[in-house]
This record gives sequence, structure tokens and C-alpha cells, in this order.
Amino acid sequence: MRERDAAIRAENAVGRDFSEALARGLAVIEVFNASRPALSLADIARLVDLPRATVRRTLLTLVHLGYMVENGRLYTLRPSILKLAASYLGSDPIATILQPVCEHLAAELHATFSVAVLDGTDAVMVAYASPRKVQAHGLLEGIGLRLPAFCSAVGRVLLSSLSPEDAASFLKACTPEKVTAYTVVDKKRLKILWDAVRDDGYALVDQEAEIGYRALAVPLFRHDGRQVAALNVGVRIEQAAPDEMKRIFLPRLREEVENLRSQLL
Repeated sequence: MRERDAAIRAENAVGRDFSEALARGLAVIEVFNASRPALSLADIARLVDLPRATVRRTLLTLVHLGYMVENGRLYTLRPSILKLAASYLGSDPIATILQPVCEHLAAELHATFSVAVLDGTDAVMVAYASPRKVQAHGLLEGIGLRLPAFCSAVGRVLLSSLSPEDAASFLKACTPEKVTAYTVVDKKRLKILWDAVRDDGYALVDQEAEIGYRALAVPLFRHDGRQVAALNVGVRIEQAAPDEMKRIFLPRLREEVENLRSQLL
């Protein structure tokens, strides 16, 4: 074990029980994305900052298990990797209950609907549906999509539920960067926006996460009143102005949230 890896293990709360092999395997999987669909051994070793021999063993294991395929010098993920996501989506009652909700809302209101939960600094979509005529256009779409929580409608709703201490910690650790020309990055203003979301019960974000799109989100509560997710609608800017979004979508979202409260345990 390298000296640096030994130091990391010593600092880990799990200690000697921490599995470096599993952590390395997950790190290798996570380097693949839309801009890096195929990578060489050297590329992966550089991205995960591990010795090539270690990465090679990890890749051979993933190929053997059917999660990855080797094409010449390049490695790509296989569709079987979705079994990992399916395990979460199938076991999470939020995703299971709310996927049909997103589908019927999309069909009824001809807009894109999604549900997100907070994961670190990102809002992650766990349910998603869009009319076919809309689905062909947007780039930011789909289950598993990660959006910066600080500048997305779903993210601001999720952040508004944090305790003052947790919100302060998030804001301190956060390094807001402009995603578009409209993205708010001033931390004092962000805190004001999150407080307003808590008071208003919804977040409306206009082209801060993606140019040409507006989004409106509301909190989803369990039966005991605890917020567990955010329900979101997104439209192209020519489809609805901000005031129209509040008039058309906000009452319907709030109605759906109230109907769902008793189902989210």
C-alpha cells in the first residue's frame, strides 16, 4: 500500500475494515460519463490517480463481472451497470411511488416532471417523465441526472429543509460557479433565496441551471411532515413565463404533494 493510501485509511472512520478494492472499483466506474464514454487504461489511471497495475486488475474484474467491455485499448461500460441503479430505484419507495406520478403529470400538463433527492452538493433525479415532443430537445434530463443544488429549483427546495447549522455548513463548503450567465453565485444572496423558498413553499429558477429552461419545484413531505424530496416541473422559456408557471403548475404540484403525503412512509 502506498504511503498516501495508508494515511487515507488511517483517517477513515471505518479503519482497517475499509475496502480499498471496492472503493477503487467504484472510482473507476464513476470516471465514465457523457464526455468520456470510452477510456484507455492510462486515461483511467490518471483520472483516479492510481497505479496502472491496480487499475488494470480493477478493469479485468469489472470486465469479468460483465459491467465493462474492452475494445482494443479502450474500455466502456456495459448496460448491465444499470443493475446497480436498478437496485436503488427498486428499493427506494420514493422513486417507486413517484415515477408513475411524473408520468401522468407529464401527459396531463405537457411538460417535463421529475423528483430529486439531495446527494452531497447535488440534486439527483430519481424519477422522471417528459412528453415525447419535449424530450427530444432538452440536454439536462433523465433519471440519475445530477444538478448543482445551489442553482437548481429542486436543489433550492431540498436545501431549504436543512437545519440552520447544516445549511451554514453547506454554504461554507460550497464553491458556487456560474453554470449560465444567470446563475446566482453570491453566497449571501443564495442564503436569502433559500430562506424565501422555505417561506414561500416553492422555488422558481429561471435559466440558472440551463439556458432556455425554467423550473419550478415544491417540497415532498412524508406522512409525519418530514421533507424527503422535491417535485419539479421544467419547461422551455417560450412555453411559459415565470408568472404563468406559478399560475398553471404551482396549484397542481401542491395538490399532488398533498395527495402523496400519506403514501411516503
